[in-house]
Amino acid sequence: MDKQKELAFDIELASRVQQLLLPKNPPLCKWCRTAVKNRMASKLGGDFFDFVAMPGDCQMLFIGDVTGHGLHASVVMALLYGYLHRAATRHCAPLETALEVNRFLLSFANRSGEFDFYFSTTLFCADLDPATLKMSYVNAGHVPPLVRRAGKIHRLDTTGPPLGFFAEPALTMGHFQFEAGDRLLLYTDGITETFNDEGYLFGPARLQDFLRHHADGCAPFLDDLFALLRAYDGGAVPNDDCTAIAIDFDHLPATLAGDAGGESESAPGDKGGMR
Repeated sequence: MDKQKELAFDIELASRVQQLLLPKNPPLCKWCRTAVKNRMASKLGGDFFDFVAMPGDCQMLFIGDVTGHGLHASVVMALLYGYLHRAATRHCAPLETALEVNRFLLSFANRSGEFDFYFSTTLFCADLDPATLKMSYVNAGHVPPLVRRAGKIHRLDTTGPPLGFFAEPALTMGHFQFEAGDRLLLYTDGITETFNDEGYLFGPARLQDFLRHHADGCAPFLDDLFALLRAYDGGAVPNDDCTAIAIDFDHLPATLAGDAGGESESAPGDKGGMR
């Protein structure tokens, strides 16, 4: 095997290993429906996400985007993903988790010198109480998740800067009370920063309009969203990684409104995305 083929093989193998880190399917849920989908700009990328079931029925979820994309971003993503998953399983506390991740990234940034910028990430980290549908979250520089309720869009704006830049970042908690019929959309900026052949961005307004008017379930919603992105960029290779999670709160939990049922949906992944 020549050097070029060996490198291509190593990158393909690394891509498959990276995909093993990410959840293959959304979690089974009695009180909501969930779908996930992602598409990498190249074989390797910097987007990450997960759902972590905690003791006492607390549900932790997080999504983030490491600075840059490609090989170097995938290395930092894998490093960060493992640490974040460990930190999240210790306590159902988004603020403490985000601060731990910040210290972890700074420890590498301080030793890396000229590469310190790459040890940084956005992060939306939340805990969701299934008994009350109340979500507490930290949004560290991440694009604002969107909630559709009765045709209106609510933004979960940032509550602090991205992680890995400041020793004591000004992070605060946000809170949101979900209701039956709400749809939560979490995503990375590769979606809104998709360009068409004239150089115009897909943009947050177009995404919000699509979310506002799409009437089907969360898995068809993500299928149609990614089809729209491919049509918008003319099928070109994405400029950045694209990840989206849609959660439909179709029913109130049993503690609020009798027995509730639900299901989990997985939107089929694009090449380089989830399988």
